Order: sequence, then C-alpha cells, then structure tokens
Amino acid sequence: MSLIPTDIKVRKQSQCLELTYVNNGGDDAVFQLSFELLRVYSPSAEVRGHGIGNDVLQHGKKNVVLLNIEPSGNYALKLIFDDGHDSGLYDWKYLRHLCDNKNELWQDYLERLTQAGLARESNVIQFKSL
Repeated sequence: MSLIPTDIKVRKQSQCLELTYVNNGGDDAVFQLSFELLRVYSPSAEVRGHGIGNDVLQHGKKNVVLLNIEPSGNYALKLIFDDGHDSGLYDWKYLRHLCDNKNELWQDYLERLTQAGLARESNVIQFKSL
C-alpha cells in the first residue's frame, strides 16, 4: 500500500482527518484519525521532546479542533490546531504509521494519562453564577 494518500478530507462534524490510500489490489483503504489523536501524537519537538524519553504527555486535548492543513513540499502536512499548536510536520510515512497503529497508540495514550493522573478533558473550571 502506498504511503501517500490519494485523498485527504477534514471531517469537522466527526472531528477527524480522513485519509484514503490505494491498496495493492486497487481498492481503497480509508482511515480516520481523530483531531485529538493527531494533536497528542504530533511529531513536533514540543510533544516529542529533544531526545529519547523526553516526550511531553499531552492532556486536555479532547475537544481540540483542526483549523487548517498546509502542504509542506511534497512530503508532509503542517496541521494547525485551535490550541495554537502548529509546529508539527506530519510526513507521509508518519501519517501512515498513525493510520496503521491508531488503536494501539490510542490505548497507550489512555494508559499513560491514567498513570499520570491526567485527563483528556481540559482542566478549565467553569463557574455558574448564582
């Protein structure tokens, strides 16, 4: 299967990026990556850190929104999120890795959040007026 998607769609209602690839048999394989997964697995130094074991666990990203996609040459996409994050370049190989491993990556993320005592929801406290 190719590393370069033949079609890319932003699905705002379902909050995911849809990537279509052509299989070796000629039929299409369609993958949906949630905005949250894309954000918490950003390939940026802000998330991955500057060396092995220096990654920064992202939390409070459950409702993050993908605002824009910009091509970066012929090899990657720059994703711009509503929390101001825009420094990750998602190359074709990395996007395909996320597609192929999204279930395992998601479970790992949820386990790390639990172990750290963190949540997917934002820590913003909303007060109700009396």
